[in-house]
Amino acid sequence: MKFDKGIMIDGIFFDIPMVSLKRTGDFLHKYAERNEAGTLMAELIGVYYNYTLTAGTSSDFGDTDYEAFWDKMTEPVEFHDISIPTKSGYYTFRGYISSVADEYKKILDNEAEFTGFTCKFTAQSPARTP
Repeated sequence: MKFDKGIMIDGIFFDIPMVSLKRTGDFLHKYAERNEAGTLMAELIGVYYNYTLTAGTSSDFGDTDYEAFWDKMTEPVEFHDISIPTKSGYYTFRGYISSVADEYKKILDNEAEFTGFTCKFTAQSPARTP
């Protein structure tokens, strides 16, 4: 699958070569415990849609500067407005970036090429509630 829509963070469009966009539906409970009979008692808060993004080599970025993208992804703020491409447009949510990683592919005199960029987006609020 080829992603060609890019992503938006805080209203800024990033034309990046997405390799993978993994989605998880994480169920968060207010409490979950077993009673004396062994039956699980739980109160569901909701289902959170969280994402892991993997991007291609920095030299494959479109109109987006890789360093500007890295700076935005590592910006020291609590939350971002994140828009992820979907089949029919974009899914937008408020969340935080819990980790960012990449690795040098080549280091030249005046430039560097990066590969293996990954980051994790974690939703602030549930996408679905009971």
